[in-house]
Amino acid sequence: YVRQYADQVRAFLPAGKHYTVLGTDGYGRSDTRANLRRLFEVDRNYVAHAAVAALASEGKLKPADVARAITLYGIDPDKVN
Repeated sequence: YVRQYADQVRAFLPAGKHYTVLGTDGYGRSDTRANLRRLFEVDRNYVAHAAVAALASEGKLKPADVARAITLYGIDPDKVN
């Protein structure tokens, strides 16, 4: 789940296409893998939110859908990245 690894693909994608990368920029500690994924914002809820946000940025979903996903998945939009 290291963001930089997945971001290396960006250079090989067609220009103008949106590419969302999930993952971490470092290492951390947690008592379980589930908590670690939540800490680094790469669990299923963050993946679903990232997909909704990416679709909204392309105009395929509405901003209200992003707001609904934030509430539904318990995402803190003010959390420090």
